[in-house]
Amino acid sequence: MLHNLTGWHALVILAIVILVFGAAKLPALARSLGQSVRILKDESTDKRSGDETEPHP
Repeated sequence: MLHNLTGWHALVILAIVILVFGAAKLPALARSLGQSVRILKDESTDKRSGDETEPHP
């Protein structure tokens, strides 16, 4: 689906994102996205490690 995505396409998408969200809100948007990814990663590793340490009845 994204095989034909070139640098120009990425620049156009970035320009649209800046127009929609505004330049002032982009750092907050990136920060919240990073926090969400970090939480998702922590939760997925906790579930994996929790499954290995729990005894099976």
